Amino acid sequence: MKRIFSGIQPTGEIHLGNYVGAIRNWVELTKEYDCIFCVVDYHAITVDYPIEELKKRTVETALILIACGLTPEKCRVFVQSHVPEHTELAWIFNCVTPIGELERMTQFKDKSKQHRANINMGLMGYPVLQASDILIYKAGFVPVGEDQVQHVELSREVARKFNARFGEIFPEPKALLSIAPKILGVDGAAKMSKTLNNYIGILEDEKAMWEKLRTAVTDVNRVRRADPGNPEVCNIYTIHRAFSDNQVLLDVDKGCRTAGIGCIDCKKLLFKNLSEELAPIRDRAFSLMKDTDYVIDVIQKSACDCSAIAKETMKEVRSALGLLTI
Repeated sequence: MKRIFSGIQPTGEIHLGNYVGAIRNWVELTKEYDCIFCVVDYHAITVDYPIEELKKRTVETALILIACGLTPEKCRVFVQSHVPEHTELAWIFNCVTPIGELERMTQFKDKSKQHRANINMGLMGYPVLQASDILIYKAGFVPVGEDQVQHVELSREVARKFNARFGEIFPEPKALLSIAPKILGVDGAAKMSKTLNNYIGILEDEKAMWEKLRTAVTDVNRVRRADPGNPEVCNIYTIHRAFSDNQVLLDVDKGCRTAGIGCIDCKKLLFKNLSEELAPIRDRAFSLMKDTDYVIDVIQKSACDCSAIAKETMKEVRSALGLLTI
């Protein structure tokens, strides 16, 4: 089977944007690909973070991935720092990656603005480590959103430069673009984010979820129920596209445009469909929280499997580089 690699940072509670944009698609991909999914804790330390919470967040992130359906029978889920070959290969890739390429990375520019007091080499080298994450397993495909395509392209360039200098070892990975709709936060103004406190967590209880939906921004031009709306500019309708069937979408679209349905009614329909999909995930997650030893066992066994693959790749790399091995 063709191999896929992707990662997720343990930076906070997993929300609807993460679930729709990545995790749900990952579960589908396990049916066709040999999948490796990673909690990328080394990526998370490139910005200031609560040190005392990192371990807890790492376990929780792996736990939620498993609860969503990324079970050990379907794929590998492990923690990046548990396989040291990731960072070893990243150093080697640093030696073939031009600084100019890294300075052009959109994410580096954005994060440098957000974290002016801590513009470190990790921020700049982030996509090099990402290339290492992918290529240490010789993954041919990387499921990403549009905002990550530039990093996958850099991974292709890194593989190309290494191969040209040291011999053909790495494939040039291709981006598998997610077709999921882009979910904005409940403010309707920015990408859903825990930092911006505009998110709906997939493990939130139904009361908290409904309160956030109830007050979420809709079409700003629809002030009264009698005003016709435009679902294409309404974030609630965008979320409907991710969780509601075609008939509901048609009914909501028509009702919004003709003022035949109010925003609260629309939100109630969405809440019902959200609850039906997320309730089983929430139940599995809470069950796993009572047995975190199982989660630790899963990530340890996955790390063992991934370490075996990574070690074989590094044997090839060290030989190609002409390093002395003992």
